[in-house]
Amino acid sequence: MTASISSAFAPHEELAARLIPFAAEGDDGSHDIAHILRVFKNAMRIQTEEGGNATILAAAVLLHDCVSVEKNSPLRSQASRLAAEKTSQILTDLGWSTADVEAVAHAVLTHSFSANIAPETLEAKILQDADRLDAIGMVGAARCFYIAGRMASGLYDPIDPLAKQRPLDDKSYAIDHFEVKLFKLADGFQTATGRTLAAERHQRLMAIRDMFMDEI
Repeated sequence: MTASISSAFAPHEELAARLIPFAAEGDDGSHDIAHILRVFKNAMRIQTEEGGNATILAAAVLLHDCVSVEKNSPLRSQASRLAAEKTSQILTDLGWSTADVEAVAHAVLTHSFSANIAPETLEAKILQDADRLDAIGMVGAARCFYIAGRMASGLYDPIDPLAKQRPLDDKSYAIDHFEVKLFKLADGFQTATGRTLAAERHQRLMAIRDMFMDEI
């Protein structure tokens, strides 16, 4: 699989071939190689407009989910730190320079919404934007419902689906996660290109929620 999928990461297919074996662990279909490829495409699209070191960015994309922590784990907020530490070891073992290892690790550390650490480099800002783009829009909605099923949550509260008379509870109801997190993401993008792409996907996400409510 590595040989065939790595070609999708052109022009960084050689780098991808080396890093894909470390890229994703576990069986979480919302953080698998397909997710990593979507984030890569988002990142390269933003990098084309914003600049930055494409090799550092590609490596950070490939390794940003190299440690798998379930959404309901108490270690969830530590996932990006654990991934950054693993990234540093992987790249050091591959002979990368200290400066480049630190640049990639910083991007991995700061990409996570749960970690709440501000990215300081352009590459880190692009990775955060690229990863968050995959959390909104049609794919973001699909991932939300996938994770809810994985966590054994319901789709919605049949009595009060919009939580008008109850607290939001996205651990129990998938649709609550739209208000709890997904609708807030578009306001936090780091780059101008990312913000433009996020605005379009945010509108799609709102339309999906509206269609869902209409059908129930």
